[in-house]
Amino acid sequence: MTVVLLRHTRPADATGRCYGTLDMPLAPSFEADADTALRAVAAPERILSSPLHRCRALAERAAERFGLPLSVDPRLAEMDFGSWEGRLWADIPREEVDLWAADILNARPHGGEAVADLVTRVRGALRACGHGRALVVTHAGVIRAAAYLAGEADPWSLRIPYGTPWRWTTFAQVEP
Repeated sequence: MTVVLLRHTRPADATGRCYGTLDMPLAPSFEADADTALRAVAAPERILSSPLHRCRALAERAAERFGLPLSVDPRLAEMDFGSWEGRLWADIPREEVDLWAADILNARPHGGEAVADLVTRVRGALRACGHGRALVVTHAGVIRAAAYLAGEADPWSLRIPYGTPWRWTTFAQVEP
């Protein structure tokens, strides 16, 4: 199986903001950004997307470009950051961020989803990709969780630019 995980394009007003499940509008540069992102992707056999608009819009363009149906999978949504959603990172109390960083997999100082829960969701979504080539339009957190499952040394520190594809050719580590 080859899975290409493609991060959505830049949302409007996202700089410095925590926006996991918050459905941010797209930046005015969406058309050009989407074309650039899709030029970097080979034709897939399947297209899957997070249900959030910032992913669906890009996935719909991919489905049109490649002449394929689009499947939306809620397991591909970004992590729920609870009370941090929509806030500027600079406005989130440092002690809360430190608590989260001290136990990145299990801590939930924001009251939302734990990273371990995100990893479980992503594992299920990757298993459902099947065989062949799949394009998955999703979020940085989901890509980091996939990198964690694939054995990446420091997946939580990965820099994942908007509109960038990340390729993994095997998800053997996805199995329990």
